[in-house]
Amino acid sequence: MIREPLISVIVPAYNAEAFLGQCIESIVAQSYPHLEILVVDDGSTDGTGQMADRWADRDPRIRVIHQPNGGHSAARNAALDTMKGELVIMVDSDDILHPEFAATLLDAMRQTDADIAVGGYIPFYNDAPDFPAAMPTGAMRRFNQQEAILACLYQQGLTHSPWGRLFKASLFDGIRFPLGIIYEDLAIIYPLLRRCRLVVSINQTLYGYRQHENNSMRVFSPRRTAVLDVCEQLERQMQQDDPQYLKAARSRLLSAYFNILLLSHQDKSGNYRELQDRCWAGIKRLRNQCLLDPKVRSKNKLGILASYLGRNILCSVIGRNYQPQP
Repeated sequence: MIREPLISVIVPAYNAEAFLGQCIESIVAQSYPHLEILVVDDGSTDGTGQMADRWADRDPRIRVIHQPNGGHSAARNAALDTMKGELVIMVDSDDILHPEFAATLLDAMRQTDADIAVGGYIPFYNDAPDFPAAMPTGAMRRFNQQEAILACLYQQGLTHSPWGRLFKASLFDGIRFPLGIIYEDLAIIYPLLRRCRLVVSINQTLYGYRQHENNSMRVFSPRRTAVLDVCEQLERQMQQDDPQYLKAARSRLLSAYFNILLLSHQDKSGNYRELQDRCWAGIKRLRNQCLLDPKVRSKNKLGILASYLGRNILCSVIGRNYQPQP
């Protein structure tokens, strides 16, 4: 008889009253019942905390952590510090899980003895994602440690997002999300993958990723420039410790330069000239070697080719309606 492990589901929530109910409802409706659901009320000023408490009164698997506002990282870390599960799922408070999310990823993890199991996601704008009516038997793709790191850095096959996957809890021993920045997930993914023997990805749509005006990854703000610091640090780390990943780290850094340059160009205030100069200098430094790297994704190579026509052409042609991917 297979022992059923406890899965801790971590939901950081700040002023999430509008969507938190749908999110929690999708978690408690999971076909896999052995869950510990940790909702972290991160200093909300709306009814988020009270809503979470009401859900906890209805379902004994739910535990609510109330804390002063510290951001996504602080909220996730608070749950990681107190969770009891052998496995971990992270869900953003405005997103929705397929009812078979936990069961399907656990099955894939058991079949492959993977340390991380990853499912597909679907963006949605309305009340609920349009999940497939019947779950197909998804093909599984296995990544060893090196393949997983390269796939993540080259942005081909794996993303750095913590949502949409099932982790072995032991991966987080001594590792926590860095505080005070966005792109905290990009900063943490490399040390997590360095602990992995195997990652399995399944071709099944299991996670609903809500799109709305408050998605921090879809609009430009000065806080987004943290991605440059994170990626530049990755490049320095690879130069010093892991040169076999240096080309991949530079591909990811080039993506960050393109991303921030094109998004900041949409702001017509003229306040980000110095930032744009930084990105342009980085693009010119990396573009030749990345163009010759066969593993660099085609989106980056298109940007490189446009960059040879000049900064203004790049920004006006590609940047006009530019939207980043999650």
